[in-house]
Amino acid sequence: MKTGETSAVFVVDDNAAPDAVLHFRAAVAAGTPWHRALLEAMALWTLPEESHDGRRYKYLLHGEAFDWLLLAERLCDAIDDAEGAVPAAAKERLLFTGRLPEPMEEDEFRDLIGVTKHRAYLNFHYGVVLEEALQLAAEEEARKRHMARCFADTEDLVEEAFRQLYQKSRSELLEEFRTGARMDRRRGMNLTDLKEFTYWLHKRRIDLWDPARVASDTRKAITRLEKLQSNAEGAEPAQG
Repeated sequence: MKTGETSAVFVVDDNAAPDAVLHFRAAVAAGTPWHRALLEAMALWTLPEESHDGRRYKYLLHGEAFDWLLLAERLCDAIDDAEGAVPAAAKERLLFTGRLPEPMEEDEFRDLIGVTKHRAYLNFHYGVVLEEALQLAAEEEARKRHMARCFADTEDLVEEAFRQLYQKSRSELLEEFRTGARMDRRRGMNLTDLKEFTYWLHKRRIDLWDPARVASDTRKAITRLEKLQSNAEGAEPAQG
């Protein structure tokens, strides 16, 4: 999926972050289902990143990909003191699987968070979530080919999968990314760095291949993600 410039989704306004939290709390207290109130609060949120309680949050990757689940975590933590406001199991399911407690049409989801944020959400979904699923699928294919030849399993298959997708090994690409981002080589990659790396890889792949190859890879990623989600659902304990 081609990505567009969506940095206007966030305008730095320190006052709007507390406003979003206040709206979330008030809406839940008034009886609005917590997941709807959460999406409404996201629509009001304006900070692309922030430091809060000693932690750095970056909600907008590369100025165009909205990490909505990170913001969901931040907002849910802001009302956790209100006992029962956000059921723990439902919150955990949302943050780990991206699934809301009730089905919601895409149009309704878009209307609640706003058109611009929804576009940035799609950038994140295609550029990070599906890209990770595609990497997994490529690695599994490489491993299957390798094992069919009776070769021993090896971590080098990750490098092979990355060459297939991006024409360079993961090690080479990571070095290129870190250099371009001017990252301090003395520190390791945190989770946000890895998400940005994945999104950077997504944009590289889009530029490398023709539309037919990109569409084929997207279908492969969707299939792999659906299988992951199905397995996760099957592993969920029954609710009693």
